[in-house]
Amino acid sequence: MAKKIILTGDRPTGKLHIGHYIGSLRNRVAMQDSGEYETFIMIADQQALTDNARDPEKIRNSLFQVALDYLSVGIDPAKTTVFVQSQIPALSELTMHYLNLVTVSRLQRNPTVKAEIQQKNFEQSIPAGFLIYPVSQAADITAFKATTVPVGDDQEPMLEQTREIVRTFNNVYGQEILVEPEGVFPPKGEGRLPGLDGNAKMSKSLGNAIYLSDDAETLEKKVMSMYTDPLHIKVTDPGHIEGNTVFTYLDAFDDDHEKVAELKAQYQAGGLGDVKIKRYLNEVLQAKFAPIRERRAEFEKNPAAVYKMLEEGSKKANAVAEQTLKEVRDAMGINYFN
Repeated sequence: MAKKIILTGDRPTGKLHIGHYIGSLRNRVAMQDSGEYETFIMIADQQALTDNARDPEKIRNSLFQVALDYLSVGIDPAKTTVFVQSQIPALSELTMHYLNLVTVSRLQRNPTVKAEIQQKNFEQSIPAGFLIYPVSQAADITAFKATTVPVGDDQEPMLEQTREIVRTFNNVYGQEILVEPEGVFPPKGEGRLPGLDGNAKMSKSLGNAIYLSDDAETLEKKVMSMYTDPLHIKVTDPGHIEGNTVFTYLDAFDDDHEKVAELKAQYQAGGLGDVKIKRYLNEVLQAKFAPIRERRAEFEKNPAAVYKMLEEGSKKANAVAEQTLKEVRDAMGINYFN
């Protein structure tokens, strides 16, 4: 039976954090190691430039950092093709062809795009490249004929846009060239890790993240600064665990679920201080991320090898995308000289 094909990736706008690890990275490694998938992971530098075009240095620097993060968590270039979006020329041409099959009003109705336009305060000054990025994303997915796309819940509208483009293209040109992808979503409650400050989302821009690259001292400092229960003033006060970020992290990272349940009961009854549970969380996170941090430091010693991995992955990805583009051109009847 043919393997399913995965396409996933990240925008290189900074180092990856433990929210990325919970939301997608550990699942990618599990899927990679299952042997059931052919996996393509894209560092989406062109997509990152849609709202960072005037700061390409940030994207260039982050690209290397994201590659290090991938390698450190266990993404294996022998099993997974890791590539750079801008190095695949076919993606730009596919985007152009698909744009002719999509209306501006349909792009403006995309809930994910609407939410991000509001979040980034673009108002009426929306970069055209940003508005069309669902079409660019469709090109990324279809170029590799991905059947499976691991994403967060908020990305379902983007996948639906891709499926619409696939159906329209295949219908207009009368050939089943493109493949409709399915989304793979994290289990309920596991897709998003709150920030250190209790904010609903851990984010680079909000400065409330623990990075995979943080050293032991920085990690401890961040854990000890975490938001807990503002009403839990004395150790003897009964504490609340709902919305308490420390317990949210323990649920996410501690494999000893019985111990976590005991701590919750003790905290709610009164008699367990915030400092004590933060120290315990620090131990859990140090144990989980120390090996990742060590692997990252090793890979960082040899930047040339990391860039070589990206170059080879991009060459492999390029061959696949070029084949899809040839099939698309053939279906459209625009391979004039072949």
